Amino acid sequence: MTSRLAAFVSVLLLVLAACSGGGASALASIATSTAPTAATSAAPSAGPAAPPAALTILGAASLKGVLDRVKTAYEAASPGTTLTISTDSSATLETQIEQGAPADVLLSADTTNPKKLVDMGLADGAAVNFAGNKLTVIVPTANPAGIKTPADLARTGVKVIAAGDAVPITKYATQLVANLAKASGYPAGFAAKYISNIASKEDNVQAIVAKIELGEGDAGIVYVTDAKASTKVTPVDVPGTANVPATYAGVVVKASKNAAAAHAFLTWFGGPDGQAILSTFGFLPPS
Repeated sequence: MTSRLAAFVSVLLLVLAACSGGGASALASIATSTAPTAATSAAPSAGPAAPPAALTILGAASLKGVLDRVKTAYEAASPGTTLTISTDSSATLETQIEQGAPADVLLSADTTNPKKLVDMGLADGAAVNFAGNKLTVIVPTANPAGIKTPADLARTGVKVIAAGDAVPITKYATQLVANLAKASGYPAGFAAKYISNIASKEDNVQAIVAKIELGEGDAGIVYVTDAKASTKVTPVDVPGTANVPATYAGVVVKASKNAAAAHAFLTWFGGPDGQAILSTFGFLPPS
């Protein structure tokens, strides 16, 4: 019995000696390797890094379908945040902001109107380009005027529906018409004849589409995305060499009471999530 006890004590002493050497560090190493790290234990962010807020988003009329989808997606990604969406001509919305209308973000169909706010000191930070677009001609599905190419927009008796001079689509359309006037196969005086065929000037591009859908006009120049969104119009392709790229830009309004949340929204909208929604409506990446 005494010999067995002596043997046990000897083994115990050997174990203790090993622990006093590298054993303790080995145990520490094992403990460290099994402890969760910040990278593995941190939960992924579910949405934008911004405090919940009620945001008013003023958007170009051509963004209406996009913003309806964005409202649902963003509110789900940012619990507690609510978006109030209002759409109209970018020029009209910019004027409303100048006059003190409550708004947190302007999403414009051009870069000119956001720049106006920046230049007047009414923006919080620089404008951000978030999408691109191109132009097309639309006609009613039945196409009673028999419009086959953009050259027909200058034909006698054709009723063209356009927009007001300050509306972005008008600036782009004017450039398109000027480009077409220089193209082979287009009649002399094409631009002047096109202008003489304008039957009405609407408040925004959605109003152009609505009139063409109802057959109240023979043709109109709109964004490709507007043609895609309507089942009651038919697009007439524009030559690629004459087409005009449209650049959309957004800006946070300086008077916003939720500037941090507004910037977070604009960053999200211009990022992968917003781009994914924009692309489903036919918008192009920003240039």
